[in-house]
Amino acid sequence: MKLSKTIAAILVGFTILSSLPACSGHTKKRYDASFLELFDTVSVIVGYTENKDVFTRYSQMAYDELEVYNQLFDIYNDYDGVNNIKTINDNAGVKPVKVDQKILDLLSFSGEMDKKTDGKVNIAFGDVLSLWHDHRTAGQSDPESATLPDYEELKARNLHINIDDMIIDEKASTVYLKDPEMSLDVGAIAKGYAVERTAVTLQKAGFANGSISVGGNVRTIGNKFDEKGKEIPWSVGIQNPDLSSEDKTLYILHLSGESLVTSGVYERYYTVDGKQYHHIIDPETLMPAEYFLSVSIICKDSGMADALSTAVFNMPYEEGSKLIEKLDGVEALWVFPNYSTKYSSGFEKWCDV
Repeated sequence: MKLSKTIAAILVGFTILSSLPACSGHTKKRYDASFLELFDTVSVIVGYTENKDVFTRYSQMAYDELEVYNQLFDIYNDYDGVNNIKTINDNAGVKPVKVDQKILDLLSFSGEMDKKTDGKVNIAFGDVLSLWHDHRTAGQSDPESATLPDYEELKARNLHINIDDMIIDEKASTVYLKDPEMSLDVGAIAKGYAVERTAVTLQKAGFANGSISVGGNVRTIGNKFDEKGKEIPWSVGIQNPDLSSEDKTLYILHLSGESLVTSGVYERYYTVDGKQYHHIIDPETLMPAEYFLSVSIICKDSGMADALSTAVFNMPYEEGSKLIEKLDGVEALWVFPNYSTKYSSGFEKWCDV
């Protein structure tokens, strides 16, 4: 991929923070790059490489990968020559849509997570979520006129969320939604999944020490280096959901190749009659879940972390804790509405508690 004007714009924040010797004896320096236009959020790539040109090559690779996933997983926009999730939704009840293997892989992974979480993260929930999205968007634009969705309409839309009505033909590379009222929304999984696949691509290309953050979905690769050139884990903070607090982070995690994803009430919300309504909708009540202020998940796979953070946010603590404890290599932190916290049995190994 050429080093275009795009990458020049992307790397506005390109800085050398330090010059440190790597364990191999070669000198590696720390670089970072950021961009705004993908997944409707801020993406940051940090890494240690031999020189700026090498880091720029990896950064361009990360951007290109994430851009592909951003277009394929988009539910709102069309792109020339691209059949994406929106294309599938537009053809619900009409015809199968031929799609990229990356979409088939995402949908297959999403089906696995649906079963693993007993339907708490169902990508077929799109028609319900779109009604909330429309009211939230209108309410943010005109707070004085903000309204809640009609509950009878939510219940009517909830009749069209059967994931078994999503027909995947791997041989033909097609996806067909049998129910014409059905709509996919991969927002609870897509970003983390894209981060994971991008991290794997970079690692295969030789990127050994770095981290990728897309809107706070963090995936670390290898380690960073301390001032003596020794490899040490990356330091990643869990955000305090109390935005008025002087303590911006609750815990600092020490991660080497692991992911951290947090779902919280402070990310996207709007206000109706003085009450805030966030964007994580409980599939049982069809209303914003009220169990927690945030749930953070730590595990190897960023896609799994993304899916679990939403699913566990939608479960009572006892149910979510039981799920996390039976999953190997997965830990969680819950922040309750009174700002108290609980964490899973292996959480302490990742931080200084």
